[in-house]
Amino acid sequence: MKLKIALAVVLLVSGCRASEPLSPEETGTMPYGKWGFAFFTPYALPAIVTHAVVIDSGKVVSTFRTLDSTQSDPDTVQFWSDTTPNGGVIFNKVRHPPVSMLFCWDSIIDKKTYETWIIFKPSLRETMLTPTGTDRYGETAWYKTMLFGLAPEGKVKIWLQNSAGGENVPVEPKRMVTLSGDRLDICKGVTQHPNGYVYYGDTPQFIKGKNYPLRQLVIVIRPPAEAAGGFRYSLSRPGT
Repeated sequence: MKLKIALAVVLLVSGCRASEPLSPEETGTMPYGKWGFAFFTPYALPAIVTHAVVIDSGKVVSTFRTLDSTQSDPDTVQFWSDTTPNGGVIFNKVRHPPVSMLFCWDSIIDKKTYETWIIFKPSLRETMLTPTGTDRYGETAWYKTMLFGLAPEGKVKIWLQNSAGGENVPVEPKRMVTLSGDRLDICKGVTQHPNGYVYYGDTPQFIKGKNYPLRQLVIVIRPPAEAAGGFRYSLSRPGT
């Protein structure tokens, strides 16, 4: 019930009318079929997306409970990379450009669940419907994959990926908010770590005393004051 109410609110905010339901087949698809989306994290700072809902410009509501895995990008260590690959998209596909989106994610490095709401600018539709040239096979190229970078403290950054290759293009949403703790709504209780979070793989050794300047912000990771508190973060501008 909460999900239905939340989606109704997003529909109203984004200008869609829930009173005009259409089957997905009736709305068609993009010139290139469906577009895809993928999530990734900086190297050794793991997170996993557990649930996602996309409302697209065709007024189709797509719910994802099975998602492609959240990849770790080995090239995203000190800065966000503009060439992060999508890792392959199998499940995360939508018919039309996104109007709004909600996703739940577990940040293992932060030891908490986040709930991210996004409303996209109307201009995004035109960008995703405009050819970008040709790819290496001579086929028409498009911005048909959206990448979401998930960083510590619930930070989210978005890009469009050109199927012709080259650098990913940053996407600035109309509005984006990430909730956690007592502010969780749709994502309350949605987790793959009901018994708590444990650091694994390269993470324990990798995070010792490391600084992470992720483009606009430097994220300084310090050991926790208490064993149960996860890691604490302080944010500062580069060079300060």
